[in-house]
Amino acid sequence: MRLLIEIGVEELPAIPFLKEYKNILPKWQKVLEKFEIKADFSFDFTPRRMVLDSSNFPNKQDDKVVEQIGAPKRIAIKDGIWSKAAVSFAKKCGIDEDKLGFKKIGNDEFLYYEYTQKGKDVKEILSDMINDFLKELHFGKEMRWGNGEFEFIRPIRSLAVCLDNENVEMQIYGVRSKLAFYPHRSFGYDLVEFKSADEYYEKLAKNGIILNSKKREEKILNEFKNLEKNNSFEIEKDKDLLNEVIAITEHPTALKGEFDKEFLNVPDEVIITSMKENQRYFPVFNNGKLTNNFVFVSNAVCDDDSLIVNGNERVLKARLSDAMFFWQSDLKNGLNPDSLKNVLYIKELGSIYDKELREIKIALNLAKLYKNELEKEVGKEYEKLLERAIILSKADLTTLMVDEFGELQGIMGSYYAKTMGENENIVKAIKEQYLPDGEKSELPSSIFSSIVALSFKLDSLMGLFSVGKIPSGTKDPYALRRAANGIIKIVLNKNLNFNLNKILEEISPNYTKFDLQILQDFIFDRLNTVYDANISIINACLKSGESDIKNLNNSILALDEISKKESFKENFSTFKRLANIIKDEKIKKVDDSLISQNAERELNNAFNSLKLDLKDSESYLNELFGLKEKIDKFFDEIMINVDDESLKANRIAIIGQIYNSFLKVADIKEISF
Repeated sequence: MRLLIEIGVEELPAIPFLKEYKNILPKWQKVLEKFEIKADFSFDFTPRRMVLDSSNFPNKQDDKVVEQIGAPKRIAIKDGIWSKAAVSFAKKCGIDEDKLGFKKIGNDEFLYYEYTQKGKDVKEILSDMINDFLKELHFGKEMRWGNGEFEFIRPIRSLAVCLDNENVEMQIYGVRSKLAFYPHRSFGYDLVEFKSADEYYEKLAKNGIILNSKKREEKILNEFKNLEKNNSFEIEKDKDLLNEVIAITEHPTALKGEFDKEFLNVPDEVIITSMKENQRYFPVFNNGKLTNNFVFVSNAVCDDDSLIVNGNERVLKARLSDAMFFWQSDLKNGLNPDSLKNVLYIKELGSIYDKELREIKIALNLAKLYKNELEKEVGKEYEKLLERAIILSKADLTTLMVDEFGELQGIMGSYYAKTMGENENIVKAIKEQYLPDGEKSELPSSIFSSIVALSFKLDSLMGLFSVGKIPSGTKDPYALRRAANGIIKIVLNKNLNFNLNKILEEISPNYTKFDLQILQDFIFDRLNTVYDANISIINACLKSGESDIKNLNNSILALDEISKKESFKENFSTFKRLANIIKDEKIKKVDDSLISQNAERELNNAFNSLKLDLKDSESYLNELFGLKEKIDKFFDEIMINVDDESLKANRIAIIGQIYNSFLKVADIKEISF
């Protein structure tokens, strides 16, 4: 049978809908499973309708055999007489006692009755199915309407449930089903009736609705291409913005507008942010340079688009006029770090200005580690430049522009610092202080900028951990996981030696005392998000006790690479056995005078002749793995658990020194495949 369901709603907000979008069809499939219905469905949507469609929907649930199991036989019947438990079981099953039987389960027999339960007609259960489905959809904040009895992301205004060519009568969320839908607003406001699923799709198209989101996307992109060809410009096709536009249109049309060139005096980021965030407009470029054109997607269906274009131009002009005012006012006022003394960061941690002072202390501490690199980049005045960069870094938080466009913090500060004549390294560091700000984000471009960015992240982590604001579960209101990720990515990108344990210890006097190991573990846990490696390899390297991020990186990459070789599993088996033998043993120094057997002498000599250099983790590990044959021979020929305790301890020491050497890179006991 053909089943088509349309749930008509008021305009769905794009962002919360798109977050739930990928879950919608799976949630309907779960409802099907709950009601024991097998059918394939497609899902399509516009901002005013959600549509489920199946061409193989059954007319009823499958019949099924239901088993009822009661008391053990020894309780159910005695001397041929049914007990109260058996009579009660028969009554529960709706049968006479003489129809009761027994079934062996394990070593015992139990009262047993089975019957065939007829499947329900789908018309009887569709209402419950749709109700359950709607209750499973979670878009965030929901609305109440009517008498306040119902809640959904937006009020439901129509419901069509078409089973073959028949309306399945029901009432959902106060709306009675009817084979009808609302057309595109340009085509009218009255319901359009239909008699079948095929007619539904025909009439949708005739009434201005492009139901399939992929077809709406194709239409938009084709029109973008034509606009680019006819106007010799390039449209910035932001994927997230495109998805939003697809989600808020039923019949999209791409149109071009323009604004006064004088607005191009405002920084590009401001114009682009205003277009995208406020209006969902697409910026336009010519040879990489922002132009005074823009492209937007209209949902209107009309013969003359000029009124729509003019209206959107007026709206953007008003937005950009505000931005121009903010820009000019901020330029007059400049950056004023003292204003941050009145801006609270966290109650227990003081103002933003206080935060900057702590960041300066961290930066000067880090500067000692990278003195040569800093002098080469910015000169001998690097300490003064770092102090100036950080004290100016958050001053744009009190500007009009950042008050309006919070996402431009740092970016606007760099523009204002440049107009104030600040050093170019300071300007760049202010702009890059929050990087990386996402999974695919750029990273600070210099050591100088990296130190400013690291200081910001380290202070955020140290400060918030010190006052107990530690992320738990999925909650991370201060983006501390992102800060930890950022530290790791910056350090690796710039190939910096960064002993986390030592650095945290050195900067800790600036904060309320807390267990630094908790923070170190938190940061190192983020390594799992940085590498596409076996997690047990990462954990094994962490167990080495190494706290320098660069060294850890070398160990993880080397061990991961070696683990992909065919020979690794055999090597791994040998070394895992070695590790397990000395698991709880105290390892002493090898006493050569106690070595009497060739196998133990050969292994000890081979180990002592190794050239182990921790600076090259892969070579280091390969040297150790080269001992495999001699370790195997040792295990084959040497008895470790002998009565002579001195001899036993010495043999453990021979293999223990190998394990301890491996432990400088990773604890092999932690690795699993």
